Amino acid sequence: MLPLSPATLHILLALAYRLGPGTLYDNLQKLMDRGLVKEGKGRAGREDPPRRYYRLTDFGRRVLSADLVRLKSVLREARLHLRAAESGKAS
Repeated sequence: MLPLSPATLHILLALAYRLGPGTLYDNLQKLMDRGLVKEGKGRAGREDPPRRYYRLTDFGRRVLSADLVRLKSVLREARLHLRAAESGKAS
């Protein structure tokens, strides 16, 4: 079961966080204002309900990549601290 695939992790996080439409669209607007995402072309047919599609911009991809590097560093430090605590070396 572990490790979770990236898709499974994203689905579980989305279900656990339960974004309401107001929160979702407000934050999407903020991401668009910052140039991280942009509205994409829809793929819906005539009978489909109206939908909006968004895509990550090149700038958004670079920002995401940089933040992933930062998060990996935080995780590495946390693991080191945990190992030290487990071996009785942490303060």
